Amino acid sequence: MDLEKICRLVIDIAKNAGAFIAGERTNFDLKFVEIKGKANFVSYVDKKAEEIIVEGLRRVLPEAGFITEEGTAFDSGEKYRWVIDPLDGTTNFIHGAPPYAVSIGLIEHDEVILGVVYEISKDECFYAWKGSKAMLNGREIRVSEASMTQEALIVTGFPYGEIKNSDAFIETIKYLMVNSHGIRRLGSAATDLSYVAAGRFEAFWETGLSPWDVAAGIIILQRAGGRISDFRGGNNFLFGGEIVASNNNYFKEFQSIIEKNYCQ
Repeated sequence: MDLEKICRLVIDIAKNAGAFIAGERTNFDLKFVEIKGKANFVSYVDKKAEEIIVEGLRRVLPEAGFITEEGTAFDSGEKYRWVIDPLDGTTNFIHGAPPYAVSIGLIEHDEVILGVVYEISKDECFYAWKGSKAMLNGREIRVSEASMTQEALIVTGFPYGEIKNSDAFIETIKYLMVNSHGIRRLGSAATDLSYVAAGRFEAFWETGLSPWDVAAGIIILQRAGGRISDFRGGNNFLFGGEIVASNNNYFKEFQSIIEKNYCQ
């Protein structure tokens, strides 16, 4: 399998979907929004963008299945599966606030082997495949060299609806606010992971996630020299609903902070 060739094709598909999304943003109205759950929205833009992506990917790798947020196509246990979020950051999009991104990952069994994140508002395309370097618009990116909380700018996300482990979340926020360069909340997990990969943030954690939120960003960060785990330091981060991600130098300290607050 020529993953580099496939990645180039996926980039074109992601940008094509991104162009559609950007065009629809111009005249978008909140009346087009459907409510999936508390602060969890979807619109015809998400659905149409997913159709564009699925149609394109079927031509690239006909034997692959799909794990999609909006249910355009389905996983039937294939060896290769595309994991797609057509519009990661829908709430941002409907309010006209960046970032929002197209996220496309390819997994072989349960291993991510290719990822493309196209952040639409800045026209930034992050991508990597198994064995490659991590790239942003054609240039290599690497994680930062920071090695401690006192050097770190950290990003997180808030789960929709009822916040489980709210005490753990608050304690983590309190500690990091006092001891780090600060905490940011962008509203797009795919973008968060890509920004850690590019060295813009040192670390990211979040719970309440789905595989389409993180699949593409996982391999981009890994190929940029970063590390990822679940809250306990294990490998259940693609389907486990929780993720800890950082550069290599800071990972051990950061993961221990998350584990201490969430898992004790």
